Amino acid sequence: MPVPNQNPQAFLKVLYDAAVTRALPLHNTAAHLPLPPDPAKGRTLVLGAGKAGGAMAQAVEALWPQDAPLSGLVVTRYGHTPPRPAGLPERIEVVEAAHPVPDAAGLQAAERILELTKGLTADDLVLCLISGGGSSLLTLPADGISLQVKQDINRQLLASGANISEMNCLRKHLSRIKGGRLAAACAPARVVTLTISDVPGDDPSIIASGPTVPDASTCADALAILQRYAIAVPPEVLQSLQTGAWETPKPGSPVFAGHVVNMIATPQQSLEAAAEAARAEGLHAYILSDEIEGESREVGKVHAALARAAAKGQGPFIKPCVILSGGETTVTIKPQPAGSPRGRGGRAGEFCMGLAQALQGQPGVWALAADTDGIDGIEDNAGAQLSPDTLARALALGHKVDEHLQRNDAYGFFEPLGDLVITGPTHTNVNDFRAILVV
Repeated sequence: MPVPNQNPQAFLKVLYDAAVTRALPLHNTAAHLPLPPDPAKGRTLVLGAGKAGGAMAQAVEALWPQDAPLSGLVVTRYGHTPPRPAGLPERIEVVEAAHPVPDAAGLQAAERILELTKGLTADDLVLCLISGGGSSLLTLPADGISLQVKQDINRQLLASGANISEMNCLRKHLSRIKGGRLAAACAPARVVTLTISDVPGDDPSIIASGPTVPDASTCADALAILQRYAIAVPPEVLQSLQTGAWETPKPGSPVFAGHVVNMIATPQQSLEAAAEAARAEGLHAYILSDEIEGESREVGKVHAALARAAAKGQGPFIKPCVILSGGETTVTIKPQPAGSPRGRGGRAGEFCMGLAQALQGQPGVWALAADTDGIDGIEDNAGAQLSPDTLARALALGHKVDEHLQRNDAYGFFEPLGDLVITGPTHTNVNDFRAILVV
């Protein structure tokens, strides 16, 4: 392992890799698999959606008894299907679609998944593989809504600053498959859901908009979110929400009787894996929380205050140390003058810009922030890293962090510095990972 004070950025990347490895499906699935049904009576159908969907499907294929029937369909993000291990038979079909704005491929996949539920009996087992990103990938608009309307609403939500719980509340109520409706379609079969959490609090009803679990939110909640963020929708959408026509199956509904949900990987577990790796090198490791939300740049400023105090020998954290956190922050896209270049970047990059702005070159502090799925927003980087000389190096190239923050352009700030973190798809997703090294 790289020595922390000799190669800080390489050391932080090792911590990120430890967090990602802890969340890989193959490492976490075996303990949560149910027994296969009696092949003389029932069958096992695998359905799923999410950025980790391909890897989850392969884990089930590798671990499921070879003599037990297995079939199904899982949808994942473009480019997120892992290479198939040599000798592993393909028993579950994996297709790819768009994220974070849904496309026709996702619509077709959702239609096929719903079609596969027809004819299930009480002797059948449905194994649902759910991970973050599934809400966009499993798109099946409510009756009367076109895919184009759903795409437009998604774009507005992504730019609004709404948190993941709010976004997925609205998505559930505009869908024919999310918010418990997939589980309802599987009745009377037994449903076992294996899920990887990418949301603060690990609430399975929020992960991928909870297609297989009860939904306590209401059409009235969805209406309030539209109003809170000034999301423009057609009149027929408003009317259906106002009348409750698109209400979701609620807790206590008999469609969920006998269903099981197993959380196979969580953000907290990944943060603990990173902390363990840091402590093995003699550092103190502090986990702030795996549930941090809020504007990315503001969260960065709070982290900067903690790091500055530690660097000065003040506050609760004793250096040398690593300060870790997870969760899902948000970025509110700022309006730009006509003709201005579009900013590029995601939550992790925006966090790093806010952190750098507040640290002001504090000696002895390095940081890395990246999404554990390997993609920050819609770019090709997982996130970014910074060092005490980040602002100085950027200024030497004519880049001011304040200006890049104004146009939400983290990619344009860190790319010329060579400080983007690029990993490619990791085939899992436990959301934001942030690590600050103070020596």
